[in-house]
Amino acid sequence: MKPGLLVIDDEAAICMSIKFALEDDYQVYTTIDPKEGIEWVKSKRIDIVLLDLRMGAVSGLDILKKVKEIRSELTAIMMTAFASIETSIEAIKQGAYYYIEKPIDMDKLSVLIMRALQYKQVSNRLESKDRQLEARAFLGTSKAMQQVFSMIDRIKDIDSSVLITGESGTGKELVAREIHFSGRRYQGPLEIINCAAIPDNLLESELFGYEKGAFTGATQSKDGKCVAANGGTLFLDEMSELPLSLQAKLLRVIQEREVTPLGSNKKKQLDIRIISAANKNIAQMVKNGEFREDLYFRLNVIPIHMPPLRQRKEDIPLLINHLIQKFNQSMNKQKEGLTPKAMEVLLHYPYAGNVRELGNIIEYAVALSMDRLIDVLDLPHFVQGHAEHPMNEDEMIQLPLGIPMKEIEKRVITATLKHYKDHRQKTAHSLQISERSLRDKLKNYKK
Repeated sequence: MKPGLLVIDDEAAICMSIKFALEDDYQVYTTIDPKEGIEWVKSKRIDIVLLDLRMGAVSGLDILKKVKEIRSELTAIMMTAFASIETSIEAIKQGAYYYIEKPIDMDKLSVLIMRALQYKQVSNRLESKDRQLEARAFLGTSKAMQQVFSMIDRIKDIDSSVLITGESGTGKELVAREIHFSGRRYQGPLEIINCAAIPDNLLESELFGYEKGAFTGATQSKDGKCVAANGGTLFLDEMSELPLSLQAKLLRVIQEREVTPLGSNKKKQLDIRIISAANKNIAQMVKNGEFREDLYFRLNVIPIHMPPLRQRKEDIPLLINHLIQKFNQSMNKQKEGLTPKAMEVLLHYPYAGNVRELGNIIEYAVALSMDRLIDVLDLPHFVQGHAEHPMNEDEMIQLPLGIPMKEIEKRVITATLKHYKDHRQKTAHSLQISERSLRDKLKNYKK
């Protein structure tokens, strides 16, 4: 598929001359309206933007900023008849790849675009390697995950559909990203659509696109996720939530490798790989008549099952270390790790939310811990009760029968305070009372 090239210039003649010169090698879109150009960046597959530095009262640098906010990975080249060192430096600072002076030398422009695309390919390759390392660090190194990675390595360069199953939070999207960015389609787009997050009446237009005037509010045409994924991968997350009426249309798209946008009679050819994910038993849904069997077979050519975290606990220490480093960086903290007791608690925790829940627990602990090492009391309350070890003698106090409740409270508080070396915050946290309440009680004990 040809790379997408968008030209935004208030001179129609320049737009047409560039389109005429480059349309054999690129899918060229042109507009003299910066607002329309911004909308096209949102709705069409654009790889390169040629942007005029001055368009009447509109600054090309302002448009560049908006374009980069929408698609940070997009490559922009500025065109200007008023080239200066200052404006060129400012354009590059704001994310432009380079600039070219007017009148446009088409040969120079062609070479510049080719170099920009080569630069983008190298950047994508490096980014894909970074993503690959990040994904594998988050997924773990257990035997179960090594089997998943082995499957990824075998299927990454083929176009067969993949269905990733597993409980919520096991890392299904990370596996989809790993397949895309480690395979031959890594230079193409990865388009993700969460079928459970979009209302049924909007899901069809999001998937297949629509023409201007197709329905109320369709003020301009928009490519759907299928077309946007051309040359790359379409990831259908929570695909079990697809309504039956839409399942039939998706099946036809997969079979024919073409899509017809809403309100249009024109078909668009597709070159996409489809990866799906579900946390429900689709086979059972097929038996219950809730999911089309023919679509299920189309999507489930290569199945990958993600094991829950509780079945691969050897991954937990590695994941914790990676998460601590991640949150240290984002919160500007310097946590060095966990105490042995805290690690023991986390190893025995059941993780109904899998890796996602572990991430939430570590984020909480990094944010609230006062010491370099995260202790049991730094973990959320609902986690602390999962330690499976006998209490040490220094963690126990003896109380005679018949002792008054006030005396019991006093002994428990003073013993806990001693255990935490007069650290009042940890003492209050352990006893599940406020620091103010602890302070008041200690004052009463001294009277």
